[in-house]
Amino acid sequence: MAHDKLEKKLLRNLGRSISDYNMIQSGDRIMVCLSGGKDSFTLLQLLHKLKVKAHVPFDVFSFTLDQSQPGWDDSNLRAWLSERHYDFEILTRDTYSIVMDKTPEGKTTCSLCSRLRRGNIYTWAEKNGFVKVALGHHRDDMIESLLMSILYSGAMRSMPAKLLSDNKKHIVIRPLAYCREDDIAEYAEREQFPIIPCNLCGSQENLTRQKVKKMIADLAAENPKIPGNIYAAMGNICPSQLADHALWKFNELDDELEALVQTVSTVDLLKTAQ
Repeated sequence: MAHDKLEKKLLRNLGRSISDYNMIQSGDRIMVCLSGGKDSFTLLQLLHKLKVKAHVPFDVFSFTLDQSQPGWDDSNLRAWLSERHYDFEILTRDTYSIVMDKTPEGKTTCSLCSRLRRGNIYTWAEKNGFVKVALGHHRDDMIESLLMSILYSGAMRSMPAKLLSDNKKHIVIRPLAYCREDDIAEYAEREQFPIIPCNLCGSQENLTRQKVKKMIADLAAENPKIPGNIYAAMGNICPSQLADHALWKFNELDDELEALVQTVSTVDLLKTAQ
Protein backbone atom coordinates (compact mmCIF):
# COMPACT_ATOMS: atom_id res chain seq x y z
CA MET A 1 0.00 0.00 0.00
CA ALA A 2 1.34 3.45 -0.95
CA HIS A 3 2.57 5.37 2.08
CA ASP A 4 0.16 8.31 1.68
CA LYS A 5 -2.75 5.91 1.23
CA LEU A 6 -1.73 3.93 4.31
CA GLU A 7 -1.42 7.06 6.45
CA LYS A 8 -4.81 8.29 5.25
CA LYS A 9 -6.35 4.93 6.16
CA LEU A 10 -4.89 5.05 9.65
CA LEU A 11 -5.94 8.68 10.14
CA ARG A 12 -9.44 7.87 8.93
CA ASN A 13 -9.77 4.99 11.40
CA LEU A 14 -8.25 7.14 14.15
CA GLY A 15 -10.77 9.89 13.47
CA ARG A 16 -13.69 7.45 13.42
CA SER A 17 -12.81 5.95 16.78
CA ILE A 18 -12.34 9.39 18.34
CA SER A 19 -15.73 10.46 17.00
CA ASP A 20 -17.60 7.24 17.84
CA TYR A 21 -16.40 7.21 21.44
CA ASN A 22 -16.26 10.99 21.94
CA MET A 23 -12.63 10.71 23.02
CA ILE A 24 -11.44 14.29 22.60
CA GLN A 25 -13.16 17.55 23.47
CA SER A 26 -12.16 21.14 22.85
CA GLY A 27 -9.25 22.22 25.03
CA ASP A 28 -8.21 18.71 26.06
CA ARG A 29 -4.60 18.04 26.99
CA ILE A 30 -3.83 14.51 25.80
CA MET A 31 -0.97 12.65 27.47
CA VAL A 32 0.21 9.97 25.05
CA CYS A 33 2.06 7.10 26.69
CA LEU A 34 5.02 6.55 24.37
CA SER A 35 6.49 3.17 25.32
CA GLY A 36 8.98 3.10 22.48
CA GLY A 37 7.03 0.51 20.50
CA LYS A 38 5.52 0.76 17.02
CA ASP A 39 1.96 1.30 18.27
CA SER A 40 2.62 4.24 20.58
CA PHE A 41 4.94 5.90 18.04
CA THR A 42 2.18 5.63 15.44
CA LEU A 43 -0.42 6.99 17.83
CA LEU A 44 1.69 9.98 18.83
CA GLN A 45 2.53 10.96 15.26
CA LEU A 46 -1.04 10.52 13.98
CA LEU A 47 -2.48 12.60 16.83
CA HIS A 48 -0.06 15.41 16.01
CA LYS A 49 -1.13 15.23 12.35
CA LEU A 50 -4.80 15.18 13.36
CA LYS A 51 -4.27 18.15 15.64
CA VAL A 52 -3.25 20.29 12.65
CA LYS A 53 -6.42 19.43 10.72
CA ALA A 54 -8.95 19.09 13.53
CA HIS A 55 -11.69 21.67 14.03
CA VAL A 56 -11.47 21.08 17.79
CA PRO A 57 -8.33 22.49 19.46
CA PHE A 58 -6.40 20.10 21.71
CA ASP A 59 -2.82 19.60 22.90
CA VAL A 60 -0.66 16.48 22.66
CA PHE A 61 2.07 15.61 25.16
CA SER A 62 4.38 12.58 25.06
CA PHE A 63 5.18 10.71 28.27
CA THR A 64 7.68 7.84 28.41
CA LEU A 65 8.39 5.71 31.46
CA ASP A 66 11.95 4.37 31.60
CA GLN A 67 11.56 1.23 33.73
CA SER A 68 15.34 0.66 33.94
CA GLN A 69 15.31 -2.46 31.81
CA PRO A 70 18.77 -3.73 30.78
CA GLY A 71 19.81 -2.26 27.45
CA TRP A 72 17.34 0.63 27.59
CA ASP A 73 18.60 3.45 25.37
CA ASP A 74 16.28 6.37 24.70
CA SER A 75 18.82 8.64 23.00
CA ASN A 76 17.31 8.11 19.54
CA LEU A 77 13.81 8.54 20.94
CA ARG A 78 14.79 11.86 22.54
CA ALA A 79 16.35 13.03 19.28
CA TRP A 80 13.25 12.01 17.31
CA LEU A 81 10.94 13.92 19.66
CA SER A 82 13.19 16.99 19.71
CA GLU A 83 13.51 17.11 15.92
CA ARG A 84 9.73 17.30 15.63
CA HIS A 85 9.40 19.81 18.48
CA TYR A 86 7.06 17.47 20.35
CA ASP A 87 6.58 18.28 24.02
CA PHE A 88 7.72 15.30 26.09
CA GLU A 89 8.85 13.92 29.42
CA ILE A 90 10.91 10.78 30.06
CA LEU A 91 10.63 9.62 33.66
CA THR A 92 12.96 6.99 35.13
CA ARG A 93 11.55 4.55 37.69
CA ASP A 94 13.20 1.20 38.39
CA THR A 95 10.21 -1.12 38.19
CA TYR A 96 12.29 -3.74 36.35
CA SER A 97 14.08 -4.84 39.54
CA ILE A 98 10.77 -5.14 41.39
CA VAL A 99 9.22 -7.24 38.62
CA MET A 100 12.18 -9.61 38.43
CA ASP A 101 12.31 -9.95 42.21
CA LYS A 102 8.60 -10.61 42.68
CA THR A 103 7.86 -12.84 39.65
CA PRO A 104 8.38 -16.59 40.27
CA GLU A 105 10.62 -18.39 37.82
CA GLY A 106 8.75 -19.58 34.76
CA LYS A 107 5.88 -17.12 35.24
CA THR A 108 5.14 -14.21 32.91
CA THR A 109 6.04 -10.73 34.06
CA CYS A 110 3.35 -8.87 32.12
CA SER A 111 0.73 -8.53 34.86
CA LEU A 112 2.98 -7.03 37.56
CA CYS A 113 4.88 -4.94 35.03
CA SER A 114 1.63 -3.48 33.74
CA ARG A 115 0.35 -2.62 37.23
CA LEU A 116 3.56 -0.84 38.20
CA ARG A 117 3.72 1.01 34.89
CA ARG A 118 0.07 2.05 35.16
CA GLY A 119 0.57 3.31 38.70
CA ASN A 120 3.50 5.48 37.68
CA ILE A 121 1.65 6.82 34.64
CA TYR A 122 -1.44 7.83 36.60
CA THR A 123 0.59 9.37 39.41
CA TRP A 124 2.60 11.53 37.01
CA ALA A 125 -0.51 12.48 35.01
CA GLU A 126 -2.30 13.63 38.16
CA LYS A 127 0.65 15.67 39.40
CA ASN A 128 0.92 17.43 36.04
CA GLY A 129 -2.76 18.08 35.43
CA PHE A 130 -3.47 15.54 32.68
CA VAL A 131 -6.96 14.04 32.72
CA LYS A 132 -6.88 12.33 29.31
CA VAL A 133 -4.36 9.51 28.94
CA ALA A 134 -3.98 7.94 25.48
CA LEU A 135 -2.67 4.40 25.03
CA GLY A 136 -1.50 2.76 21.82
CA HIS A 137 -3.59 -0.42 21.92
CA HIS A 138 -5.14 -1.28 18.56
CA ARG A 139 -8.00 -3.45 17.32
CA ASP A 140 -5.99 -6.67 17.41
CA ASP A 141 -4.87 -6.06 21.00
CA MET A 142 -8.51 -5.72 21.99
CA ILE A 143 -9.81 -8.86 20.29
CA GLU A 144 -6.86 -10.90 21.56
CA SER A 145 -7.53 -9.69 25.10
CA LEU A 146 -11.19 -10.65 24.78
CA LEU A 147 -10.40 -14.21 23.69
CA MET A 148 -7.63 -14.57 26.28
CA SER A 149 -10.07 -13.55 28.99
CA ILE A 150 -12.73 -15.99 27.78
CA LEU A 151 -10.38 -18.93 27.25
CA TYR A 152 -8.07 -18.58 30.24
CA SER A 153 -9.94 -16.53 32.86
CA GLY A 154 -13.56 -17.51 32.35
CA ALA A 155 -14.62 -13.87 32.04
CA MET A 156 -15.78 -11.72 29.14
CA ARG A 157 -13.72 -8.54 29.21
CA SER A 158 -11.21 -6.70 27.10
CA MET A 159 -9.67 -3.25 26.56
CA PRO A 160 -12.42 -0.65 26.06
CA ALA A 161 -11.82 2.19 23.64
CA LYS A 162 -12.61 4.67 26.41
CA LEU A 163 -12.87 4.20 30.16
CA LEU A 164 -12.81 5.94 33.51
CA SER A 165 -9.78 4.88 35.54
CA ASP A 166 -10.25 3.00 38.80
CA ASN A 167 -9.30 6.07 40.81
CA LYS A 168 -11.94 8.11 38.93
CA LYS A 169 -9.37 10.77 38.07
CA HIS A 170 -8.49 9.97 34.47
CA ILE A 171 -10.16 9.15 31.17
CA VAL A 172 -8.16 6.51 29.30
CA ILE A 173 -8.60 6.54 25.52
CA ARG A 174 -7.39 4.16 22.81
CA PRO A 175 -7.67 6.08 19.53
CA LEU A 176 -6.18 3.18 17.52
CA ALA A 177 -9.19 1.00 18.38
CA TYR A 178 -10.18 0.65 14.71
CA CYS A 179 -6.62 0.28 13.36
CA ARG A 180 -5.19 -3.10 12.35
CA GLU A 181 -1.81 -4.18 13.68
CA ASP A 182 -0.42 -5.08 10.25
CA ASP A 183 -1.20 -1.56 8.99
CA ILE A 184 0.52 -0.05 12.02
CA ALA A 185 3.55 -2.31 11.59
CA GLU A 186 3.89 -1.33 7.94
CA TYR A 187 3.51 2.36 8.78
CA ALA A 188 6.09 2.18 11.58
CA GLU A 189 8.59 0.46 9.32
CA ARG A 190 8.17 3.05 6.59
CA GLU A 191 8.48 5.91 9.09
CA GLN A 192 11.57 4.27 10.61
CA PHE A 193 10.53 5.06 14.16
CA PRO A 194 13.40 4.60 16.67
CA ILE A 195 11.84 1.54 18.29
CA ILE A 196 13.03 0.51 21.75
CA PRO A 197 12.55 -3.26 22.19
CA CYS A 198 10.93 -4.52 25.40
CA ASN A 199 13.46 -6.98 26.83
CA LEU A 200 11.10 -7.89 29.65
CA CYS A 201 8.20 -9.24 27.58
CA GLY A 202 10.04 -10.11 24.40
CA SER A 203 12.14 -12.78 26.13
CA GLN A 204 9.07 -14.86 27.03
CA GLU A 205 8.35 -16.79 23.85
CA ASN A 206 5.36 -18.78 25.04
CA LEU A 207 3.13 -15.94 26.12
CA THR A 208 -0.57 -16.73 25.94
CA ARG A 209 -1.15 -13.72 23.72
CA GLN A 210 1.07 -15.20 21.01
CA LYS A 211 -0.99 -18.40 21.01
CA VAL A 212 -4.24 -16.47 20.71
CA LYS A 213 -2.76 -14.21 18.03
CA LYS A 214 -1.87 -17.27 15.95
CA MET A 215 -5.32 -18.77 16.47
CA ILE A 216 -7.00 -15.60 15.18
CA ALA A 217 -4.60 -15.42 12.24
CA ASP A 218 -5.37 -19.03 11.29
CA LEU A 219 -9.12 -18.34 11.41
CA ALA A 220 -8.71 -15.10 9.44
CA ALA A 221 -6.83 -16.99 6.74
CA GLU A 222 -10.06 -18.89 6.08
CA ASN A 223 -12.41 -15.97 6.69
CA PRO A 224 -10.89 -12.43 6.69
CA LYS A 225 -14.01 -11.03 8.38
CA ILE A 226 -13.42 -12.91 11.63
CA PRO A 227 -11.15 -10.34 13.40
CA GLY A 228 -13.57 -7.53 12.59
CA ASN A 229 -16.51 -9.63 13.71
CA ILE A 230 -14.84 -10.32 17.06
CA TYR A 231 -14.33 -6.60 17.61
CA ALA A 232 -17.93 -5.86 16.56
CA ALA A 233 -19.17 -8.45 19.06
CA MET A 234 -17.77 -6.37 21.93
CA GLY A 235 -20.27 -3.65 21.02
CA ASN A 236 -23.16 -5.98 20.27
CA ILE A 237 -23.90 -7.62 23.61
CA CYS A 238 -27.17 -9.54 24.12
CA PRO A 239 -27.46 -9.94 27.92
CA SER A 240 -30.50 -12.21 27.79
CA GLN A 241 -28.56 -14.65 25.59
CA LEU A 242 -25.73 -15.03 28.10
CA ALA A 243 -25.52 -16.39 31.67
CA ASP A 244 -24.60 -13.44 33.88
CA HIS A 245 -26.95 -13.30 36.87
CA ALA A 246 -26.08 -9.65 37.39
CA LEU A 247 -27.47 -8.79 33.94
CA TRP A 248 -30.43 -11.13 33.70
CA LYS A 249 -32.65 -12.14 36.64
CA PHE A 250 -33.18 -15.83 35.85
CA ASN A 251 -34.96 -16.55 39.14
CA GLU A 252 -37.69 -14.06 38.26
CA LEU A 253 -38.53 -15.40 34.79
CA ASP A 254 -41.18 -17.84 36.06
CA ASP A 255 -42.91 -15.10 38.03
CA GLU A 256 -42.85 -12.81 34.99
CA LEU A 257 -44.36 -15.53 32.79
CA GLU A 258 -47.07 -16.31 35.36
CA ALA A 259 -47.93 -12.60 35.67
CA LEU A 260 -48.11 -12.32 31.88
CA VAL A 261 -50.41 -15.35 31.62
CA GLN A 262 -52.69 -13.92 34.31
CA THR A 263 -52.82 -10.58 32.51
CA VAL A 264 -53.71 -12.23 29.20
CA SER A 265 -56.37 -14.35 30.92
CA THR A 266 -57.90 -11.28 32.56
CA VAL A 267 -58.03 -9.43 29.23
CA ASP A 268 -59.70 -12.43 27.57
CA LEU A 269 -62.33 -12.60 30.33
CA LEU A 270 -63.10 -8.89 29.94
CA LYS A 271 -63.52 -9.28 26.20
CA THR A 272 -65.84 -12.24 26.73
CA ALA A 273 -67.93 -10.30 29.23
CA GLN A 274 -68.37 -7.48 26.74
